[in-house]
Amino acid sequence: MKRKTILFTTCAALAAPVALAAEMSGSMTVVSWGGAYQQSQINAYTEPYKAMHDGLEVIWDESSNEAVAKLRAMNEAGNITWDLVDVTAADAMRLCDEGLAMEVDHDEVLAPAPDGTKASEDFGETLVSDCFIPQIVYSTTFGYRTDMVGETPPESVCAIFDTETYPGKRSLEKRPINNMEWALLCDGVAKEDIYDVLETDEGQDQALAKLGTIKDDVIWWSAGADTPQLLADGEVVMGSTYNGRLFSLIEEQDQPVAMLWDGQVYDLDGWIIPAGLPEDRLARVKDFLYFATDTQRLADQAKFISYGPARVSSAPLVGQHAELGIDMAPHMPTDPANAANTFLQNYEWWADYRDDLDAKFQAWLAR
Repeated sequence: MKRKTILFTTCAALAAPVALAAEMSGSMTVVSWGGAYQQSQINAYTEPYKAMHDGLEVIWDESSNEAVAKLRAMNEAGNITWDLVDVTAADAMRLCDEGLAMEVDHDEVLAPAPDGTKASEDFGETLVSDCFIPQIVYSTTFGYRTDMVGETPPESVCAIFDTETYPGKRSLEKRPINNMEWALLCDGVAKEDIYDVLETDEGQDQALAKLGTIKDDVIWWSAGADTPQLLADGEVVMGSTYNGRLFSLIEEQDQPVAMLWDGQVYDLDGWIIPAGLPEDRLARVKDFLYFATDTQRLADQAKFISYGPARVSSAPLVGQHAELGIDMAPHMPTDPANAANTFLQNYEWWADYRDDLDAKFQAWLAR
């Protein structure tokens, strides 16, 4: 199965029928992350698609954070109840390696660009797996309460470890990804050496020791909506989450929160098709994907949330927020003003080490 670690580049037709309507399932269960992101998918993808297909039922399941474990369980039970699953690039690689996600021919399944450029070229280096169909480029970064940081707002991601200057609770995701990288970065490890160090037991212990310096000050989150709510309630002074969630909190909800773009970790998010779907359900999924991942639809999603579209041809079509009327480009993680100090997640590395580090991290949390 194809894998490649990408070098990040800034990027951003109506669906051709895959099968006759009579051959396609009348319902589709889509798995995503909930919150503002899932709503952006509903607005840009499923509502327009449903308008073209009377009577289609789309059922949403907000279990993407547990997608790998749940698909493993479904496969073992021989009962795949999901039709389309939104996952990160690293999780897509794991599912592909385990035969739980279907390999696809991207040029067959996805629409070409409006100028005829093949999908595989338009998506380019975001196609990190034969099973992965990219949607967005996003980042995990930090937000902070502007009314709780005094007269010197944080400018460095390492402020998360500075409890003297910025006292109060922090929120971090309850998993090793990103936390381990930030810990090593703020413990003096050079950015280019992070994964070489993290590959060793000593490096993993170093990262956990650094995290241990603030362990008593951390509220650990599992759902993307947790940090925005904690920030809105003033329960944390700063916390990590997805940049689109923070955009919603700041621009749509007008909360006293600001973005800390420093050290943001770029990632890719997209679809996988569970392996072994019946023909009618697979036909429906393919028909939907052809529509939902075309150039216009990916640009349309950026009207509702500040994630960059994965297609090069979509980037010029990103305009204003559908409701606020503000220019969305400056709110993208890839905007030059926000990308002065970024970190590129090594998807392949995490696909290989995730299970072992998950176990080690959870054991550390329980101590």
